Amino acid sequence: MHDDGFRPRRSVLYMPGANARALEKARTLDADGLILDLEDAVAPDAKSMAREQVVAAVAAGGYGHREVIVRINGLDTAWGNDDLEAAARVRPDAILVPKVSEPEQIRTVGRRLGELDPGGRVAIWAMMETPIGILDLGAIAAAKKDEPRFRAFVMGTNDLAKETGASLDQGRAAMTAWLSFAVLAASAHGLTIIDGVYNDFRDNEGFVAECAQGRLLGMHGKTLIHPGQIAEANRAFAPSAEEVVRARRIVAAFEAPENAGKGVVTLDGRMVELLHARVAARTLAVADAIAKRDGGEGCVSTDT
Repeated sequence: MHDDGFRPRRSVLYMPGANARALEKARTLDADGLILDLEDAVAPDAKSMAREQVVAAVAAGGYGHREVIVRINGLDTAWGNDDLEAAARVRPDAILVPKVSEPEQIRTVGRRLGELDPGGRVAIWAMMETPIGILDLGAIAAAKKDEPRFRAFVMGTNDLAKETGASLDQGRAAMTAWLSFAVLAASAHGLTIIDGVYNDFRDNEGFVAECAQGRLLGMHGKTLIHPGQIAEANRAFAPSAEEVVRARRIVAAFEAPENAGKGVVTLDGRMVELLHARVAARTLAVADAIAKRDGGEGCVSTDT
C-alpha cells in the first residue's frame, strides 16, 4: 500500500465521465486531483458509455502529477458493481464511493478491491453527503482501522443541503457544525478531508471566501466544478510565504543544540511548544510537496 504522505489535494476537479473532450482537457489542467465522474454528472442512459470512456482515459494515462479518482455509482444501483470492477481493472489512484452512510460500505468496497486489486494500488475515498452519514462520521472514519485503503472524506454539501433544507448562503452557517465535525472525525483517524463545491463559478469573490472558510475549518483542499476555480483553490490551501518562513524558524529553534530535548523554547519573545514544532514540520512538508509537484526544489530548509 502506497503512503499518501503530504500529497497536495488543494484543488480536486470534477470531470463528467460522459464528456470525452473534458477527459482529454483534464490532462492539461493545473489541478492536484481529478474526479472522473460516473455518478451525478452522467444521465442514466449514458452510464455504460461514460464507464467505457473513463476506463479508456485512465488506461491511457497521461495525467502526470494529477491524482485520478473515479467516482462510481452506488453499489446498490444498477451500475455500481460494474463501475467498481471496470475502474479497479485500470488502477486509478482512488475510487470515490458516493453517499456513504455507514462503515460497512467502506469495508464492502475494501473487500471487493482486495479481490480486484490485491496489490493495494487503489485507495478508497468516501462522499459524505447524507444526514445519516454525518450523524455517523466518527464510526465511518474509524473504518480505516479495518480498511487501510480508506484515505479521504469528500464533503457533498449540495446533497446535504438538498436532504436537509439547510442553506448554502451566509457562509454556510447552517452546516458549519457538520463540516467541523467531519474535520474532527477525519483528523482523529488520519484521513484527508476535501471541502464541497462552490456552485457559482462566476463568483470569484464568493469562491475565495469559501476557500478561506474551508481552510479555517481544517479542510485540506476543495472540490471544484470549473477549471477557472483551480488557481484560487491552489493558492488558498497552500501555506503562505509568511507561514513557511515562520515554520522554518520554529523548526530551526528546536533543532538548535542548546534546545535539544526541550519541550518549550522562546522565539521572538514568545513561548513555543513542541506541538508547534510538529505543526511547523507539517507545514514545511506540505509546502515541499507542493514545490516538488510544481517542479521546484522544495523548501524544507531550516535556514533562517
